[in-house]
Amino acid sequence: MNKKNSIYAISTMGLLVAMMIVLTNFLSIQTQFLRISFEFIPQAILGMFFGPLWAGISSVVADVVGTTLFGKAGFFIGFTLNALISGVLYGLFFYKKEITLKNTFICVLLNTIIISLFLTPLWLSIMYHVPFFNMGLWIPRIIKAVAMLFIQTGSIMFFGKALPLKMLASRYMAKG
Repeated sequence: MNKKNSIYAISTMGLLVAMMIVLTNFLSIQTQFLRISFEFIPQAILGMFFGPLWAGISSVVADVVGTTLFGKAGFFIGFTLNALISGVLYGLFFYKKEITLKNTFICVLLNTIIISLFLTPLWLSIMYHVPFFNMGLWIPRIIKAVAMLFIQTGSIMFFGKALPLKMLASRYMAKG
């Protein structure tokens, strides 16, 4: 990658990280135990453009910076691990690959099962000393997971197939 392309890549990463921070902290619906956000869109784009390593690192940066500057609760490393895993998954499924409905659905399903339905409830039970299988936490979480599964799949399909994104990726991102 030449110097011009690396400058564009770094600035694109920075813009996508900033978008993740804004979407997570200002344009989301949050309660103590549940958050509905569209941060997955720039996170998936990071995975498409830069692969699992940089999507994971960028997701960690977005989580740490967002929590430090705008966090409503204290920093907890478990949620940073969630961000890392999510970014890596998007990179594994989308980097240099065709964005298909099957591929997208499987990626979002894995993200939902691993992050939303296992790790996040585990972190919340550790943080707030709430039993892991508390049905008061699980019912809204499962409803949100099912709804977001289809919303995320459709959104990623839309943005993954968008012409300007393909053009940007082909002009400024690493080849080969």
